[in-house]
Amino acid sequence: MALYAMGDFHLSFSVDKPMDVFGRVWKNHEKKIEKYCRKRIHPEDTFVITGDHSWGKNLAECEKDLAFIEALPGRKILLRGNHDMFWDAKKTSVLNERFAGRLEFLQNNFYTYKDYALVGTKGYCYEGKDSIEHFLKIRERETERLRISLEMAAGAGYQKYIMFLHYPPTTIGEQESPFTEMAEAYGVSKVIYSHCHGRDRYDDSLKGYVNGIEYRLVSGDYLNFRPELILE
Repeated sequence: MALYAMGDFHLSFSVDKPMDVFGRVWKNHEKKIEKYCRKRIHPEDTFVITGDHSWGKNLAECEKDLAFIEALPGRKILLRGNHDMFWDAKKTSVLNERFAGRLEFLQNNFYTYKDYALVGTKGYCYEGKDSIEHFLKIRERETERLRISLEMAAGAGYQKYIMFLHYPPTTIGEQESPFTEMAEAYGVSKVIYSHCHGRDRYDDSLKGYVNGIEYRLVSGDYLNFRPELILE
């Protein structure tokens, strides 16, 4: 029994969005995902997939992509990424009902692994693509979703937490953010995130131990699509 994580599958079985234009590592990346997942993950394991699952704009366009994820070994917990247009942020419960027993969707809720609560939200960092005002508005919304996740877990009696984000926990150059502050306030042991693609982006945020918390990047291309062992 083990806990694994990886993000940024960017599947496109039903839409024309080839990923190999972003570098050699993306060539036939879906085959790598399947190969290494089947090699590393066992049926009794838990696999958290940290967002950007599909390029599809709705559930119909994502059907084959989600079926691919569903067929991977282990229990699958999905986090919302910035490209997951199929996932209405206000209707996570609808997805959990529709895919009950097959996939689990993490937002405004929590899941468990042994005596750990698995909490998370999409997160947000500043990338220069929107105004500071819009960035702060979105970040505040995401920190509140994370707070809900943590409070639900705490209310259920959990005292050990692993936090999952899609975006990195800090903007480039920052050493702290509302996400890192919340992680420290609740005593989170690990923060797992993705979204950073290409060698020039792998060091955008925290990695290793900072103030007693372990930060780990699990973007698919960073891992060469080998799921990362988080806990045994």
